[in-house]
Amino acid sequence: MNRELISRLAHADHPIAAPLDDEAVRRLLDRAVPRADARVLDLGCGGAEWLLRALTAHPRLRAEGVDISERGLAHARERASDLGVDDRLVLHRQDAADFTASDPFDLVISVGATHAFGGLRATLDAARKHLAPGGRVLVGDGYWEREPGPDAVEMLGDMDDLPTTVDRIVADGWTPVHAHISTRHELDAYEWSWTGSLAAWALDHAGDPGSAQALEAATTHRSEWLHGYRDAFGFVTLVLRPTPESLTPSR
Repeated sequence: MNRELISRLAHADHPIAAPLDDEAVRRLLDRAVPRADARVLDLGCGGAEWLLRALTAHPRLRAEGVDISERGLAHARERASDLGVDDRLVLHRQDAADFTASDPFDLVISVGATHAFGGLRATLDAARKHLAPGGRVLVGDGYWEREPGPDAVEMLGDMDDLPTTVDRIVADGWTPVHAHISTRHELDAYEWSWTGSLAAWALDHAGDPGSAQALEAATTHRSEWLHGYRDAFGFVTLVLRPTPESLTPSR
């Protein structure tokens, strides 16, 4: 069983692939979508849940999503058809870092997908290339809420604390205009959903050749979360606007 399928099964009950509840997602989109007829791009869209929610809320909005997961994109197409928004959604199967478009976008989204670009700064650099004048970026990434142990760093990589993360974003020419810091409830709910959905699938499909691997993946992830990074990991989602060059702080 490959990682793509494991991820799809793990997110069955939490289609937003990040520690955000439905109300937080709604508020963030309300702040991020600049107008009702906006053009929106999601880099690393997975099942395109952010785009589907934006399209449902705004009948004149048009959206494009980019991801390498054929399974995720197929799921997005099916959901878009069910919701009646498929005529306003275009999906591209390719590496988000290599995506080019002929026209810019009013909003660029990349939540929980900075690994596809090699980090937060590279993600924002890529988003800037697609942004129309007056556009916004909705980006979400992890940070260290408190000093991590070596096991947590090995699992999740080298991250900054929240003040340093925001300071570096500002120094890179962006102004935060809204943000959401995931609560302990959101963080825990996401992890329990991830591990629980995957484990439940394995138990319900005991005869499937991949069931043992799925259960092992759920067990390993749960152990790494509870014993490794639960007490140190945080997640922030920001709405950003480019800072005019004349106002950009010195780097």
